[in-house]
Amino acid sequence: MNRTTQSLIAAVAALAAVTGFAVTNAPDGSGDDDAKAAARLPVERTSLLCPVPSASDLAETSYTAFTPKGKASGTAGKAELLPATRELTDAPKEGGDGGKDKKKTVKPFLTPKAPGKPVTGEETGGESPALLGTADGMLAPGWTVQQTTKYAVGSGRGLQGANCAAPDTDFWFPGTSSAKDRSDYVHLTNPDDTAAVVDIELYGKDGALKTEVGEAIQVQPHSSMPVLLSTLSPKEQTNLTMHVTARSGRVAAAVQSSDDKLGGDWLPASADPASRVVLPGIPKDATSVRLVAFTPGADDADLKVQLASPSGSISPAGHANLHVKSGMTTAVDLGDVTKGEAGSLVLTPTEDAAPVVAALRVTRGKGADQETAFIPATNAIGTRATVADNRAKGSTLSLVAPGKTGKVKVTASEGSEGGSSTSKTYTVKGGTTLGIKAPVPSGLKGTYALTVEPVSGGAGDAVYASRMLEEPEDGVPMFTIQTLPDDRGTVSVPEAEQDLKVLQK
Repeated sequence: MNRTTQSLIAAVAALAAVTGFAVTNAPDGSGDDDAKAAARLPVERTSLLCPVPSASDLAETSYTAFTPKGKASGTAGKAELLPATRELTDAPKEGGDGGKDKKKTVKPFLTPKAPGKPVTGEETGGESPALLGTADGMLAPGWTVQQTTKYAVGSGRGLQGANCAAPDTDFWFPGTSSAKDRSDYVHLTNPDDTAAVVDIELYGKDGALKTEVGEAIQVQPHSSMPVLLSTLSPKEQTNLTMHVTARSGRVAAAVQSSDDKLGGDWLPASADPASRVVLPGIPKDATSVRLVAFTPGADDADLKVQLASPSGSISPAGHANLHVKSGMTTAVDLGDVTKGEAGSLVLTPTEDAAPVVAALRVTRGKGADQETAFIPATNAIGTRATVADNRAKGSTLSLVAPGKTGKVKVTASEGSEGGSSTSKTYTVKGGTTLGIKAPVPSGLKGTYALTVEPVSGGAGDAVYASRMLEEPEDGVPMFTIQTLPDDRGTVSVPEAEQDLKVLQK
């Protein structure tokens, strides 16, 4: 075998190794019938970005980082969160190193050491930066970071929680607003060494809004920038759908919504457009629920609206069906749709399928003591889902099986300051929502994480989940809701065989 052939084989092997951790999405199942099934292997590297938590001097923010125990790649690993600031350099000293800049060392904010135990940190005031996080080796599979901010007073007061997100190039945000009483900022965070160029499009009830300043927004390397939606278009609209795309580079995007009277929360991106949409975990005491939907395709969407309650699926009175015009945002106020029972909303096509994105704005409380949170459409828990920052009191888990009956195992991790892990298995009947008080580690001290894994299953009995964290204060039912899609702990790697015949052509 000559050197050229050996080099080509080495290159193919290296490419296969890189693919093992670069791909983060499972294949769609298409392909030749005789193709070998892909193996699911632990990822070797994970990136997460946390937006700036607040500009308020009264804000109190807690961070929780966690990696579940599992079949990790190797025994070594490193994870850290660093401030998302432009790289700083020291000016060269006279007669020094020939004019070369020296990079300053930035101290990591959180540095987990091993899977299975959360690590926490706190920040106060309005000077906290966005954070760039990476984890590799045994700390990468399922690495999850939650930031939770509490405001005592002011616009958006309440509890605002966000799962720090992976960078991407395309995001949909139904449920945003440019109304006078709302301040919605989209936070764009760039983790890379080159600038990202981002476009923002807004769609209201009559279609696309004209916005020139939303085009070609530059997000500098290792930095984060907020964009106020009301500055993108002079026309006020209560219900909007925002589309964020990166022309070049990649960013993480999340919307922070603050209301003068109704509190506020983070609105994560909706799941990718799909013909069936699941929005899990409407609290049983919700006093108002607003559904916002949008179809980006060329065809209108006709949807059947069902509430998966603890006893079965029902159609909300007066809202059994929903027509969503192509390119136009549709909003429906469902009132106190849950009627004192936990529930989840499931949207399915009545005739021809059309892709849809959707989100719920949920309000709890009455009068001056109201607080809001958002539930975007989400994917099923997949192989495993993880959520951090759970407390001994105030953590509620909602599980919904929109199809067949599903069974899941819920594991409460060790506590951040002490406590032993515990697990419990739950059965979720088809067409229902199961609301449970989250399991708590024995002897818990500090906070803990939850992981949810399917015990049985296929696509027909997929389970969706969300977690509500509540911390009432002075009569205000402060709360935040996070959905639980797959935590990206594993990646599909197709089995490959060497075929040296390709090197002879």
